[in-house]
Amino acid sequence: MSIPKSIISLEELQTIVQNNPAVLVYFSTTSCNVGEALAPKVFNLVQTYFPKVAIITVDINYSPNITATYSAFVEPTILVFFDGKETVRKSRNIGLNELHDAIKRPYTLIFE
Repeated sequence: MSIPKSIISLEELQTIVQNNPAVLVYFSTTSCNVGEALAPKVFNLVQTYFPKVAIITVDINYSPNITATYSAFVEPTILVFFDGKETVRKSRNIGLNELHDAIKRPYTLIFE
């Protein structure tokens, strides 16, 4: 499993979202046990079933501009963008099956 890119610049994140057909942004902090435990499971799910989705991580503590811009104040928060538009938003109690189902339909429409 490759390690997702960590972003601290709002401009860099916006460029990635606009230049990739599908992007998952994972917001958390290193002090959040739930976020730390869930992260590898989410990354594995995406890399296994949705390999064309770029994965980006954002540490809420180090990126207040990004956190405010995307209203991702709860950790963990997952945003999935397809063609530059926020399509999926999950926060706090995130089920992997629920996340899989939310990503599957738009992913299939774009890539298959």
